[in-house]
Amino acid sequence: MSARPLVLVVASGDETYRGYCLEQVAAAYDVVLLTGAEPSWEKPYIVDHAVVDLHGDAALLAAGRALAARHELAGVVTWQEWHLVSTARLGRVLGLPANSLEVMRACRNKATARTLFARHGVPSAASLKARTLLEARRATAVIGFPAVIKPAAFAGSIGVIRIDRPEELPAAFEFASAEASQSREDTGVLVEEYLDGPEVSVECVTHRGETTAVAVTRKSLGPAPYFYETGHTVDATDPLLAQVAPVAAAAVKAVGITDGVQHVEMRLVDGQPRLIEVNARIGGDMIGHLVRLATGIDLPKAAADLACGRTPDLTPIRRQAAGIRMLYPATSGTLTDRQLNQPYAAHTPWLRQVQWMRQVGDPLLLPPEGDLLTARAGFYIVTGRDTAEVNERLDTAAEEITVTTRADR
Repeated sequence: MSARPLVLVVASGDETYRGYCLEQVAAAYDVVLLTGAEPSWEKPYIVDHAVVDLHGDAALLAAGRALAARHELAGVVTWQEWHLVSTARLGRVLGLPANSLEVMRACRNKATARTLFARHGVPSAASLKARTLLEARRATAVIGFPAVIKPAAFAGSIGVIRIDRPEELPAAFEFASAEASQSREDTGVLVEEYLDGPEVSVECVTHRGETTAVAVTRKSLGPAPYFYETGHTVDATDPLLAQVAPVAAAAVKAVGITDGVQHVEMRLVDGQPRLIEVNARIGGDMIGHLVRLATGIDLPKAAADLACGRTPDLTPIRRQAAGIRMLYPATSGTLTDRQLNQPYAAHTPWLRQVQWMRQVGDPLLLPPEGDLLTARAGFYIVTGRDTAEVNERLDTAAEEITVTTRADR
């Protein structure tokens, strides 16, 4: 029998983006897994599992109870956006540390979060809910232009679009509604004030109500009117962290989180932070991995520590920078060629990873036909002394990687 504590992970996620989370947790804990499919890549990191419909609340609770009957669980954790509420419910049922369902629902629902931000004086964006095009027109009359139309409960900037004129609203409302309709929690659409300024996220760890901002992530976005992310950089010495940390902590407190890891998104409007949303989990797009490369802080282990009622170690052991850039095609179509200059990669130690996600012959669809799930061919990660060097290296490496598509007729 292992002397290590056991943690239950709900939904390991995609190996490409979330494999590092399971690997880092398994380095410190024995892991049992609730998964929607028979484990494959996860097998080296787990000691037991149950296959279950992860979107069926009753089935998930039953499977969680069965695992708890076989093992003495110390905690339960997820880094998957879609399972935050069900994981909190499971934790409460099993008597394990967990935030309340109301708190997790507030994080999942952008309209609820906006109300809480306003109530607690956290600078955010004006926002109105719209279930019909007529309601959306009334909302834009109040909020003005430019405006942002988005699903009330989704993630990954899917279904989010900016409009600058009234005549753009019908198509934008249809675009956002199509994605909102897939939500199990809220199928509504929000009309929001456009926050004009650079977008960043603050990677936070909250323990017993006290929030520590461990890193700030600077983001690059694709062309308007969409908001899909094209890259991120994390710098351990970024002076912006001191400015945005208090606002991020206030936002976490406003939604009621007492323990966990948060990915808090905001924009800097005239240099001042304005909240977009609080995500009650580790950031996507390998951001947790970038934080570790830049600072040495292990966010997946911190998430497991907190889920088990332990105090996480947030001591930085590195002072460098890291960045990721997504590989998108110039135009939608069929992927006909993907190339990496292998001799260059072999002799470039700061090019830490090049990851392909699509095969030749696969479709790559940019918005509005597709979204970030259908548009990306892959990504690459670099490290450097600071943000300037990382950005320079991202640009340099881009010259050695090609993605070619053929337009489909």
